[in-house]
Order: sequence, then structure tokens, then C-alpha cells
Amino acid sequence: MIEINSTRPIDGQKPGTSGLRKKTRVFQEPGYLENFVQSIWNGIGGVEDKVLVLGGDGRFFNTQAVQIILRMAAASGAAKVIVGQDGLLSTPAASHLIRARGADGGVILSASHNPGGPEGDFGVKFNTANGGPAPESVTEAIYRASCEVTEYRTLGTPDIDLSTPGRGRLLATEIEIVDPVADYAALMERLFDFDAIRALFASGFTLRFDAMHAITGPYAHEILERRLGAPAGSVDNATPLPDFGGGHPDPNPVWAHELMTLMMGADAPDFGAASDGDGDRNMIVGRGAYVTPSDSLAVIAANAHLVPGYAGGLKGVARSMPSSAALDRVAEALGITCYATPTGWKFFGNLLDAGLATLCGEESAGTGSDHVREKDGLWAVLMWLNILAARRQSVAEVMAEHWARYGRNYYSRHDYEEVDAAAAGALIEELRARLDRLAGVKLGGLSVRAAQDFSYSDPVDGSVTTKQGLEIHFAEDARLVLRLSGTGTAGATLRVYLERFAPGPEGLDEDPQTALAEVIAATEDLCQIKTRLGRAAPDVVT
Repeated sequence: MIEINSTRPIDGQKPGTSGLRKKTRVFQEPGYLENFVQSIWNGIGGVEDKVLVLGGDGRFFNTQAVQIILRMAAASGAAKVIVGQDGLLSTPAASHLIRARGADGGVILSASHNPGGPEGDFGVKFNTANGGPAPESVTEAIYRASCEVTEYRTLGTPDIDLSTPGRGRLLATEIEIVDPVADYAALMERLFDFDAIRALFASGFTLRFDAMHAITGPYAHEILERRLGAPAGSVDNATPLPDFGGGHPDPNPVWAHELMTLMMGADAPDFGAASDGDGDRNMIVGRGAYVTPSDSLAVIAANAHLVPGYAGGLKGVARSMPSSAALDRVAEALGITCYATPTGWKFFGNLLDAGLATLCGEESAGTGSDHVREKDGLWAVLMWLNILAARRQSVAEVMAEHWARYGRNYYSRHDYEEVDAAAAGALIEELRARLDRLAGVKLGGLSVRAAQDFSYSDPVDGSVTTKQGLEIHFAEDARLVLRLSGTGTAGATLRVYLERFAPGPEGLDEDPQTALAEVIAATEDLCQIKTRLGRAAPDVVT
């Protein structure tokens, strides 16, 4: 019954910051997924007698991929695979299951916030026993295995019915089908004051959560509407679809424009939020008040003591380097350490495991804590609801008080998507070569104070990660960061991060793009993006 199929290495199967992402049609090519999954098995020393968690965000090809991986796990002797009903699991729910069940790891099928469908994107990543994305040592081992793979093992068996929770067997491997929402929802009830949030909704508080036809819909419906009492219909676009309803499941003001229009209108609800394809990202918006991911993380840190699961205080906090320094100011006030890491959730894992950090977040709408080892979109929404329930203020009032106390880090990210990869790479490399000569240079009216190519020394294991983004600091308390993203599947994405600090009390209510005008001008003066990449403006501004 076990089939051993000869194969050969396939170019390009090198995992990025969040696993391997390609166009869906690439993963559908004969043997492509099988080669990579076998490389995962080989790279981690095999799966014989191991327990795995398996599930995905329901995008196109998810159902077929789950069946392929189940057969391959059984053919390689896995002791057990815990799989979400219908092959579904949000990324944070999968991380929780790995940790709660003491699994040896898990395979998560998702391309996160990237579009889905036959012409969209697909992704596969391996999470280790701590529930977090595989560290670089593991992804490198998987990549080496992909360069040497000569065969893959599978079964010539029909698909398993995954529609009903229960237990069965595939050869000697136990297959346990679980409700994808139940364990995660129970965890949220332990962390948050559900009674206080119920009382908030009972008082007439209104909410609109845009699930973007992605995996978070069932989770948000169960928790927000059924358990917390938000009015029926508060969760919009709640049914996961293989192509996300033709939308782009990235929770930002551009792709969640219908929610933004509602929240900025005369009849806006009190609170708005959105989550992405696999449920790990979030967007927070109040009536007439968009909250940047960096500000959201800072507000959560400043108010975490109001939430039962964090009432004992924070051990430390961490942010990705491109995120604004708003979190740093809160950490200083709290007397705790704020760590700056490279972009990629895997870099937070060691800090969380070692008890050095409790909260962490990154610039790309990812926020989370030590309750799992992934960012968690719905968790961030519940943090905000718990804070609002305790403070009895609007989002706008919370932000105004926060800025009055800590000052405001005006912040924006400009994304230039699917640009020519060679041209973008040349731009970064040429700028990298100039960094040590930039101090004192005038750019767009600003004066460069310092410039560096960010590298990170892990305080837990001593590992060093280099070339993680170019940082330009200006004497005028402003900053520019440039990096190429590893989450796309076509061309390259140049991400430009712009920041300027306003200490207050004046100048705290400007439009962010106006407040950042000098930094934007300095960026063009330095990089010549319009000329070099042929883009008059960014594709996405958040």
C-alpha cells in the first residue's frame, strides 16, 4: 500500500520568512507539493512516531493538499495527525493546538494575506514543537533536503472524510479530526474578561468585523456573536471561500476599503476590525479613527494590565525593527525591555520561550503574545474590546490620551508591489554600499544622523541575522527603513517605512501623510524610486 516514488530536486523550494509560497498552479504541478513535504520530513529527521497538527486557511487547493499530506505522513510512519475539520485551521489556532497537545510540530497551509484561487497564491510552512514558525536552522535543513530529495513516500488510498470530528486510522497512523474553533475559543475565554465585554455589547456598543471571506469568519462568529453577544450580522464576509470572494484578504485600509468607508461615515459603528487569510493579522479602526499596527501594539502594551490574562504585568515586549518606536516609549515608562528583531514572527519565538517578552508585534498588522507562538488577529481584536470595556472610552479617545502621554510616532508604510526584482535588488544593494557615507547628508530638508544595515543578535541563542533592512535616522527625530519583502510570489515588493516623532502637546492631530511629507521627500531624494522602478506612487499606503 505504501508507494515509493522516484523524484528529483525542484529549483526554488527555499522557505522564506513564512514557509514556501508560490502561485497555486505551481503547487498543483505533479510532484511539486510532494517534493516539498518530503523535504520537510527529511529536514526534521523524519516523522516516524511523531505527532503532527495539520490544517489551512481554506484557500483553493487546501482540500487536496491536506489529503496529500495525510497520506505522506502515514506512509512515513507518523504516530498521529491532528487535522482541523474539513482541513481548516487558522494559523494561531494551529499554533495553540501544537502547544496544547504536545505535538512535535505542524504543517500550516496558507499564503497568509495573499490572494487565493486558481490564479492566486498558495503556501506551506512547518511550525515546530513550540507552536512557532520554524527557525532558520530548520528552514535551512528543509531547503538542503529539497536539494537532495530522490524519492517521496505516499499511499495509494482514497481521500479521508474530514467533515465530522472523530478518530480513525490511516495504516498505523491515528487521524484525529477536531473542531477547528473550540480549543482556540476556550483559550480566549481564559485570557479575557468575557463578562465585561458582554456588558459592553449589552450597553449598545456596536461592532463590524470584516472576516474578508477568510478563515477567521467561523472563529469571529463563534466568539464575538455567540459567546460575547455582539448583534447578529456584526461579523461580515464570514464564510471562508477558496478565492476569498475574489478579494485580497489583507486587513489594511486599501483592501478593507468597504469597512473603512463605513467606519469613516456618519453611521459608523463604535468599533471596526478585520483579519486576513489565515487569521494571524488584524486591522483596528474606531469611528473616524484608523489605528496603525504600531500604535495598536503600543496601546495594547500600555493597557494590558486591564486584561485578566496579563494583569500580572509584562515581562518585556518586542517589535520588528521596521515597526515604529511607539512601543519603545511605553516600555520605557513601564520599566521593561523592548527588543527590536528582524521582520518575521519566528524571531519572537526565542524571546517568548525564554520569558523575556510577553507581547510582540510587527509592522505588517501582526500582533500577539505568549499565549501562542504566532501573531493572532482575533486575539488583538479581543484585547481592544477588553480595553474599551474597562476604560469606557471610544477608540479615538483612547488614542488621544495615549498620544498626549507618550507623544505620537507618525508612521506609514508605502508598498511598491511586483516591481522588477533585479531593479529593486540593485537599488537596495547600491544604497547599502553608501550607508557609511550618509551621515550629515541633507535629504529633502532632513539631515541624516546615522545609517545602518540592520542585523540582529539573538539574546537567547546568540545567533546573528544580517541584512534585515536599511535604516536611515534623521536628526529631526525621523526615520526611514527600506527592505524587500519575502511574502510575495511575483517580482519583488519594496517596502518603505516612514516615521516621525511629535512629542506634543502640539501637532498630534495631523494627517499622517502630511506629517511625513519631509520623510517622503527625503526617500525620493535618496532612492529615486520613480526613475529606478518606474513607479510614480506606491501601490499600497497604510
